[in-house]
Amino acid sequence: MKIRIQGNSIRIRLSKPEVDKLANEGVVEEKTSFGTTSFGYRLKKSETITSLSASYENDRITMEVPASLLLEWPTNNVVGFDENVQISETETLYLLLEKDFKCLDNTTEDQSDNFDNPNKTC
Repeated sequence: MKIRIQGNSIRIRLSKPEVDKLANEGVVEEKTSFGTTSFGYRLKKSETITSLSASYENDRITMEVPASLLLEWPTNNVVGFDENVQISETETLYLLLEKDFKCLDNTTEDQSDNFDNPNKTC
């Protein structure tokens, strides 16, 4: 699972096994340790919501994902889901959850579990 935070936006990318785990088991999580503390991020399937939502508690971001979005996501061509969440009268939080594709350029990162890039030419 990869997370990217910029301003009021959170983008999370998942490999194939992580998409399967979220759809089937309902939770995928990671953490980054800073020695005496850590920063965590978690995806959680929810049967009670209809759009992406997020919260931040105890040094962890939790993004909740509607179960209805995950039914066929592991096998269909849907890249991801997004939502602009109103967090105050003047602010929104943009949430983006998507499948992680293999890069088309040369990279040293292990991408063996990533989805095939749809822009790949053979």
